Amino acid sequence: MAREQVTEILAEMVANVMSVAVSPGDAVAAGDTVVLLESMKMEIPVIAEAAGTVRGVKVGPGDVVQEGDVLIELLLG
Repeated sequence: MAREQVTEILAEMVANVMSVAVSPGDAVAAGDTVVLLESMKMEIPVIAEAAGTVRGVKVGPGDVVQEGDVLIELLLG
């Protein structure tokens, strides 16, 4: 049985979560926006770097995230 390959999509800066575009179980393609952050009045889309299935969503709208915080867990494949 193959091991699941899970990757984490992390916040790259301190920001507010404006919206979350995915839910657990959703399929995403590389390049899809999964979360929209706001920092210093700029909107910053967070992009999936690989295709997979959303395993977990760790943030919600209105949350404040720090650099390195886990936003999304993605099961690759």
